[in-house]
Amino acid sequence: MNQDFIDALKEIVKEKGISEDLLFTTIEDALVAAYKKNYANHGGSSQNVKVTMNRENGEIHVYSQKVVTDNVEDTIEQISLEEAKAIDPSYHLDDVVNIEVTPGHFGRVAAQAAKQVVIQRIKEEERRIIFSDFAEKEDDLITGYVIRKDKNNVLIDLGKTEAILGPNEQMPGEKYTFNDRLKFYIVEVKNTNKGAQIVISRTHPGLVKRLFELEVPEIYTGVVEIKSIAREAGSRTKIAVHSNDENVDAMGACVGPKGVRVQTIVKELKNEKIDIIKWSKLPDVYIANALSPAKVLDVTLDEDNKFAQIVVDDTQLSLAIGKEGQNVRLAAKLTGWKIDIKSKSQADAQAEAKAAAEAEAQVLEPAVQEISIQEEE
Repeated sequence: MNQDFIDALKEIVKEKGISEDLLFTTIEDALVAAYKKNYANHGGSSQNVKVTMNRENGEIHVYSQKVVTDNVEDTIEQISLEEAKAIDPSYHLDDVVNIEVTPGHFGRVAAQAAKQVVIQRIKEEERRIIFSDFAEKEDDLITGYVIRKDKNNVLIDLGKTEAILGPNEQMPGEKYTFNDRLKFYIVEVKNTNKGAQIVISRTHPGLVKRLFELEVPEIYTGVVEIKSIAREAGSRTKIAVHSNDENVDAMGACVGPKGVRVQTIVKELKNEKIDIIKWSKLPDVYIANALSPAKVLDVTLDEDNKFAQIVVDDTQLSLAIGKEGQNVRLAAKLTGWKIDIKSKSQADAQAEAKAAAEAEAQVLEPAVQEISIQEEE
């Protein structure tokens, strides 16, 4: 090995963040294999071979290792005590003697073996480093650039590696143009034979949560807490927040001065609508808040079945239900309750019908009893 090769190795160690000890040890192991393959049938030992490589000048030495014994049965693996002491008087029984067997033209074979192992080790180490780095970012935000669209997938440049944004993780209606700078949510990081596989998303509710943490200092510090998120990506999101400090308005903190905080998030999500809801530990209040912007007149709860019957003014019915049922659907996801909405006129008509049925039953009951008595007579 020449000095240029050693200098190149040290530069690789510095640039790639690879352990120097690991790299040189791996090279030495590769040189052992190269020696056995090329020289074992020419007087070299097929076992117990040691190769050392000077880490400053690249000088290589190959040693056949033999165990000191009284009775030599295998001259390849054993050496007598007398022969060992002739080499060095300090040897004792069961010591290992290193006998240099470096071939005269081993340099070329060593260089080729070292080159292959360095390339392989760099690939493995880069994969390990990338996986380690991104595994720490799982469930977090990352910024990436659009490279290209390939059929239904979008290839994203994340800096150290690339990721595929699958069809189910793309926001409906969002266009992905070359070099677009976007934020993504890292759903999962898998370690595969081909390296780190990073699953990213633009549709995951976690994307909205992390964006609010990024834009709202009160959420990042824990003063304001995100209790729940319900999202239909590209269209609308409802987010329930709660303040752990009575002097801090949770909704106001999320909206920001002149709405600047929430508008930054809306812009990142390509104008996705965001409803910021005040969370409450009282289910009826929480459900009424979740149906915002509609105003709720009454909430009746069936706690055993987690079912809520909602009454709104006739003029608020379509607003409460939302386009294609989106508002009530998101409110149900946000709160975890099944929700049925009726207008006041529908509720009143239902109540009147129920009252009339009960009154009729009361009128009929004495007559039914009289008929029963007559039949008995």
